[in-house]
Amino acid sequence: MQIARYITDVDDGFLRGKRYLILDRDAKYSDGFRSLLVREGIHVVRLPPRSPNLNAFAERFVRSIKEECLNRMIFFGQASLRHAITQFMTDYHDERNHQGLENRLLRPLGAVGEPHARVKRSERLGGMLSNYHREAA
Repeated sequence: MQIARYITDVDDGFLRGKRYLILDRDAKYSDGFRSLLVREGIHVVRLPPRSPNLNAFAERFVRSIKEECLNRMIFFGQASLRHAITQFMTDYHDERNHQGLENRLLRPLGAVGEPHARVKRSERLGGMLSNYHREAA
């Protein structure tokens, strides 16, 4: 079955090596889809009805990637979509400040620039994702 390979394929399946998948009660997760996951050895955990706060972090991430990346691009196949998502994830985890963490990075780099050093701009996806930092000494 094509979708089973796409979900759990050893090389590039997005659930490769995963044991659990948390789902809300959306109708798009049909009985057939959930049973396919179970056949592939993935335990499906369904959230209780009307409980949006249980999935708040995932909902916020989905909103961020859609608003900042996916809704602003036109994709020509799976390769361009994967490239955009990879670039966004690198930016999100390594370069983007997070307000919920008092504007800190998720994975801070060791070097911090001098307070009066020149400000440099780094960009991803043709400038759609931009970050600014001071040059390290």
